[in-house]
Amino acid sequence: MKKERIVRIQDLVGLINALYPPAFAEEWDNVGLQAGDPSAQLSRVLICLDPGPKSIEAARTVGAQAILSHHPLIFRPLKNITPCDETGRVLFAAIREGIAVISAHTNLDRAPGGLNDWLAARLGLVHTAPLAFAGGGDLLKLVVFVPTGYENQVADALFSAGAGKIGHYDSCAFRSRGTGSFRPGADTSPFIGRQGEVEAVAEIRLETIVPRELVNRVVGKMQKIHPYEEVAYDLIPLGNRRPDLGLGRVGRLPEPVTLGEFARQVKAALGVRFLRLVGDAETRVAKVALCGGSGASLIADAARQGADVLVTGDVKYHDAQNALSQGLTLIDAGHFATEQLMVAELAQTLRSAAQQRGLDIEFVKMEGEVDPFDTV
Repeated sequence: MKKERIVRIQDLVGLINALYPPAFAEEWDNVGLQAGDPSAQLSRVLICLDPGPKSIEAARTVGAQAILSHHPLIFRPLKNITPCDETGRVLFAAIREGIAVISAHTNLDRAPGGLNDWLAARLGLVHTAPLAFAGGGDLLKLVVFVPTGYENQVADALFSAGAGKIGHYDSCAFRSRGTGSFRPGADTSPFIGRQGEVEAVAEIRLETIVPRELVNRVVGKMQKIHPYEEVAYDLIPLGNRRPDLGLGRVGRLPEPVTLGEFARQVKAALGVRFLRLVGDAETRVAKVALCGGSGASLIADAARQGADVLVTGDVKYHDAQNALSQGLTLIDAGHFATEQLMVAELAQTLRSAAQQRGLDIEFVKMEGEVDPFDTV
């Protein structure tokens, strides 16, 4: 009989980190495990937008051992923890109920296959790309020297671990031939050559590209499959930016429409009863920029990329004036509406990822979260 695997909080954190690495998050953000015991057992997770008293109660009701929220519970350093403020009350309740609290915030926003890609798909955009690209340093070049005849199996191991992806291409590498030399020492068991004798071997220099968050996994697989006892390899930091990583998204509508018509499409797609327009409703829009939550800081990026309109939330008066001065129209659909779709999308994504890893975890969507703003 096959023994069932015990799933723990740390398994869930690892699952999230594999899809949305903490390194993707903005420097000011706080993502990951906010409260809870990493070694505690886990069978059910509640996914929500905001970690508050209602989400703690909902988790307790459905029997969840963890809450996975978009907005962090602990956002700024705490000087004390008391039940006299909202954060303290939620922490007290979570710890008392044995419910871990985890956040996936700007790492989820910036990642490929994350919140902004889901929002772009919901709004019907095609040919999408990040609106504000991440800086350099997220990629490394891996160079490894392989004896002739073994380069294919080493390359396959690298690619299976996530190396060699450039845009929509995978299995990308460069190979060149040369001669490697070495002398095995007294305590070695060389694959080629003899102890104490200098050996010259025909080798392949295999080069490929590796996302920084996958380096340990890629190098581990490489060392496991490589025939040499001691593997010679280099990891070279690159200044190249990743084409799939960054805040917001920009893409095109299948057909140009007026700003007013597109606003009606946004209302229907996001299920909102009202939104705010900045610009003439008769303006034709074809290229659309977006950012879930608060994206007014990306107005200049949207204008620079030639967008006709930016869809986001939390637009202030001076943001609107700034956008108009740059020839950009705005649709403010609200912070809540442009992010709330992450609950269902993240639940589905994690279900699939957990099944692939053989993790028996149930993901439950939080019901009843509402926008705090309304109209009268």
